[in-house]
Amino acid sequence: MSQLRDINPNAEIVSKTQARAVNVAAGVGLLNVLKSNLGPRGTLKLLVGGAGQLKLTKDGMVLLKEMQIQHPTAILIARTATAQDDVTGDGTTSTVLLCGELLRQADRHITEGVHPRILVEGLEKAREEALKYLNEIKTSFDDKTNGESMIQNRDLLTSIASTSLATKLDHDTSRVLSEAIVSSVQCIYPGSDQPIDLNRIEVMPMPRTTNESRFVNGIVLDHGARHPDMPDVLYNCKIMTLNASLEYEKTETQSGFYYSTAEEREKLVESERKWLDERCKQIIDFKRTVCKEGESFVIINQKGVDPWSLDIFAKEGILCLRRAKRRNMERLTLACGGSPIHSLQDLEESQLGYAGKVSQVTLGEDKFTFVEDCEKAQSCTLLLQGPNDHSLNQTKDAVKDGLRALKNALEDNAVVAGAGAFEVATSCHLQKNILPTVKGKAKLGIQAFCDSLLIIPKTLAENSGLDVQDTLLKLQEEHEASKMLVGLDVKTGEPILPSDEGIWDNV
Repeated sequence: MSQLRDINPNAEIVSKTQARAVNVAAGVGLLNVLKSNLGPRGTLKLLVGGAGQLKLTKDGMVLLKEMQIQHPTAILIARTATAQDDVTGDGTTSTVLLCGELLRQADRHITEGVHPRILVEGLEKAREEALKYLNEIKTSFDDKTNGESMIQNRDLLTSIASTSLATKLDHDTSRVLSEAIVSSVQCIYPGSDQPIDLNRIEVMPMPRTTNESRFVNGIVLDHGARHPDMPDVLYNCKIMTLNASLEYEKTETQSGFYYSTAEEREKLVESERKWLDERCKQIIDFKRTVCKEGESFVIINQKGVDPWSLDIFAKEGILCLRRAKRRNMERLTLACGGSPIHSLQDLEESQLGYAGKVSQVTLGEDKFTFVEDCEKAQSCTLLLQGPNDHSLNQTKDAVKDGLRALKNALEDNAVVAGAGAFEVATSCHLQKNILPTVKGKAKLGIQAFCDSLLIIPKTLAENSGLDVQDTLLKLQEEHEASKMLVGLDVKTGEPILPSDEGIWDNV
């Protein structure tokens, strides 16, 4: 200590016991903040920003991002949870709970004289055995079951999505959104040998007085046509995904037009208008050749379209949208088919996409364009509707977790029983089968790991208003008697089989 004083006379020096106590208190403090969020009966947190902005959430990741955490140990735990979210998209609250409880259980043994290095050896041994046990008890779908692969098993996928959403949203909303999420993932699923790209799913929030969120088999654009005479609803549409200018353009270099009389100016304007009219005529002639009776034509252009050109298209019954966003253009070709058109020379019908219905919807001052009923769509939209920004943000966070849960399950081709079943089973397995094979003080590390795992079923019971000890004993006794994965029914407090109730977690 004296050497440290020589280097820095102003240094604050505490004993290792005090430092450990402060670090453990930081981890347990973070645990106590987040533990009331866990499970479908968890409570919402209301976050208030410096400028008075409000945010309602049960998502552990959102809480950790918005909270002002100062202590280094708590920051480290928050980063661990962030890494968990980056890899799996969910499970941040469980990670914080497990870290905090591990610190608390380890501190109990260290205060009795056990060296941290010996304790860590036991914890690492327990972690390895827990991972082995997880691979033994998980439910795999590598082979087709009853002639049906995992992506075709809609009931299973809905259960996986519902398990994730039910912890963050109310029952009715989570049920509706689970169906929509499954439809969207089935829409973009590329095959078992390719990764799933969730960027192909557009999550579109739309403020409305209702909560009628739904899956759209196509694209929803957040703007509409800029001409009053263009049709609002079209059926059997040929979609032209255009990236060509249909307006007067400025020169790329610094240049100018010079004229000496009004007639010369009129000729310049006329020649420029003629160039645009010819481009519009090319598109109209192409439309007349490819569209049969009962078919419509829609142009979605990434660049500009001037008012005269819009008027020409409106008279022909063409719906034309200008200045579409680039990400929407990429999704359009995935959803409707066809390919982007960068030049109006040598137009072919194979470059066009197809949509069963294209409609414009006006909500207040905002316009939306729905491109729906696409054949063999590989991109889609999840339309989230809610009465205010609080509910929309909460729903959007939950939907992202649900999408990641389905993605993980499909890529792993396996799931594990939820409702605290894995934690109870693993704790019993370690105590009964692993603990007797280990000699010395490393047993204490394994015992600490076993006790820490039980924080999940304990917190589920506590948040449901149940007696924690009675509930935990029931689960352990039922597991010992049945040798099956037994979870907690948060409504009754009785043991259930999560596989029968459709409660599934990611591996």
